[in-house]
Amino acid sequence: MRAFRLSAFALLPLAAALGGCVSVTANDRSHRPERAAVGDFGEATLFNAAGANVGRAILTQGPTGLLIRIEAEGLTPGWHGAHIHATGQCAAPFTSAGGHINHGEPKAPHGLLNAQGPDDGDLPNVFADAQGRVRAEIFTPNARIARTGPGQWLWDADGSALVLHASMDDHASQPIGGAGDRVICGVMAAG
Repeated sequence: MRAFRLSAFALLPLAAALGGCVSVTANDRSHRPERAAVGDFGEATLFNAAGANVGRAILTQGPTGLLIRIEAEGLTPGWHGAHIHATGQCAAPFTSAGGHINHGEPKAPHGLLNAQGPDDGDLPNVFADAQGRVRAEIFTPNARIARTGPGQWLWDADGSALVLHASMDDHASQPIGGAGDRVICGVMAAG
């Protein structure tokens, strides 16, 4: 097999053509989203419907959103919907956690793939391995634990909760993407 090499001179016409299309300079920060103070931490102890501790979620504030690390066990193998709910309560069957955080007006419909969505509580699905364990990191620009910045503040007067569902979220159908029962819940609190 013969290796193919391009010299820097061969790329100059392409670079010149592309350069004419770019108008943002290195000092132009107008395209950056609102930023939050980085480094705030929080956590949630995760419980199943029987009240057993089945894991935790670690929250870390980033400049443009929230990173959530989920470590859980006891799920059925496969994909599971994950959402941020508006109330920091986790009494089984976890309906006490209320609906998704969705404080914008008008309220957006559910679904990361919904043309009019997503709502602020929508997160990507997480995968449980053959032993029912989840090890995942999820990033959302629609939630925050810093006092200021982008997204909904999770530590308002009634708090918030992380909920994992029995089934996969299809990210489009209403009201929760067919994700089914709430099987794991954790109240999010400052670390």
